[in-house]
Amino acid sequence: MIQVLNVVKKYKGLKALDHVTLSINQGEIFGLLGPNGAGKTTALRVMSLLLKPDSGEIIINGTKRNEKNLRGVQGLLGVCPQEIALYSELSVKDNLLFFGMMGGLRRREAVERAQILMEKVDLEEKAREKVSQLSGGMKRRLNIAVSIIHNPMVLFMDEPTVGVDPRTRTSIFSLLHGFKENGMTIIYTTHYMEEADRLCDRVAVMDRGRIIALDTPEALKSSFDPLKHISLEEVYLRLTE
Repeated sequence: MIQVLNVVKKYKGLKALDHVTLSINQGEIFGLLGPNGAGKTTALRVMSLLLKPDSGEIIINGTKRNEKNLRGVQGLLGVCPQEIALYSELSVKDNLLFFGMMGGLRRREAVERAQILMEKVDLEEKAREKVSQLSGGMKRRLNIAVSIIHNPMVLFMDEPTVGVDPRTRTSIFSLLHGFKENGMTIIYTTHYMEEADRLCDRVAVMDRGRIIALDTPEALKSSFDPLKHISLEEVYLRLTE
């Protein structure tokens, strides 16, 4: 689904991404792990076509990134940022309709998708409430819903569970498993190793702009301890120390 080939991205002469190469399969939840400044968010922005690499190639669903096809390929993607990206004075439903039509849906399609998604994220009873009146967990769930209202093939999520309570976190996990079962590819950054171990089919550990390990959580744990008496967090700490 996504191929990243020898990608370099520099900021003020420093390499945020240093010849990164990886492939992400359709229908998998792929985790990007690493300390602050490792390059995770830059990798996410480059793969989601929000940022142009200095060199290298991004291929999505068999199509290379270029300026001519940028908008068409972006239509296959959804982005759920760490920050709440909603209009606080609009209602839940109006936020969904706005982002749906911005994503290319006709109003009738947007209304239908909004209704489906409000049910999925358990916000149907809050349809007419302003976002400013919602709890933090509700805003998180709506943040996810607006990112997929145009029914993307790929969803990029940048630390979507920061600051949420355990019940909301479990609800988000359930949503993501449902998306995966429907064939969506999910790229997920997190600082919570337990989340990555629980959710991700494969993870890449980044440090200083490079990928230093890439495998399933189970295989990474086995590489340090064949009996798997080690947590993914311990593996991560050893790799990045």
